[in-house]
Amino acid sequence: MPLLRLPEPFDFELSTERFRAFGPDLANLWVDGALHRVVGAREVRIEPAPGGAEVEPLDDETRAIALTLLGAPFDLGAFYAWAQDDPVLRELSASLAGFRPPLAPDPFETLVTSITAQQVSLFAAFAIRNRLIERFGRQVGQAYSFPTAERLRDATHDELTALGFSGRKAEYVLGLAQEPVDLHELAALPDDEVKERLVSIRGIGEWTAEWFLARHLARPRAWPVGDIALEKAVASFYPGAGDLRAARERFEPFQNLSAHYLLTGARVAAAA
Repeated sequence: MPLLRLPEPFDFELSTERFRAFGPDLANLWVDGALHRVVGAREVRIEPAPGGAEVEPLDDETRAIALTLLGAPFDLGAFYAWAQDDPVLRELSASLAGFRPPLAPDPFETLVTSITAQQVSLFAAFAIRNRLIERFGRQVGQAYSFPTAERLRDATHDELTALGFSGRKAEYVLGLAQEPVDLHELAALPDDEVKERLVSIRGIGEWTAEWFLARHLARPRAWPVGDIALEKAVASFYPGAGDLRAARERFEPFQNLSAHYLLTGARVAAAA
């Protein structure tokens, strides 16, 4: 299989842990030690290899998606250097060395996934997400493509609630599918403008907008205020740090990577 080189440091198992942590994800399917993702009309298989990952098929289209899924845009070297002054992150950057937080390649998928996860456990959110994918996505090989906005414009409120969405979340997803805003254009905007445009859409608040910045755009200062798991992680690693809004400045200018290392560090420790 063709080799895709990843920026050093890179640890494949740690960087793909999220794809296994909350149960199967039909759009990012982990099977037999490899990640499967539908790109266009093809299923792409991504598996570990020295120096990066083996990707089949590998071309310009699939390379960009694989690099995104494996967190290539993050500057770990600068983050690790900065983390040396923080005892907690210094230890986590050593124990999780090479962990590159996975990024979501598609903006619509990112937002629908966040809406699905609002105020429910991630295990429940992934179960609902899978039912949505199976019902409205397209199977190619073993994995499914995530439903497009165009596909979900034909969905009904009753169809979504039957999949496990609350009535309000069904309205949010259907409204987002009809939204005229070009979500791809947001990548060219500064953080504040991205958040301003997103929160103008019904069903999207600060938490969802921050996770969009963090997990789709890889913005360094994204910090999901209101995230319960992150609140618990910060409280565990930094007793007395205060709420997330107060703690934000502590991690300047690497809030995004700090959040991911704290969340993953807490999850890996709990599973040990």
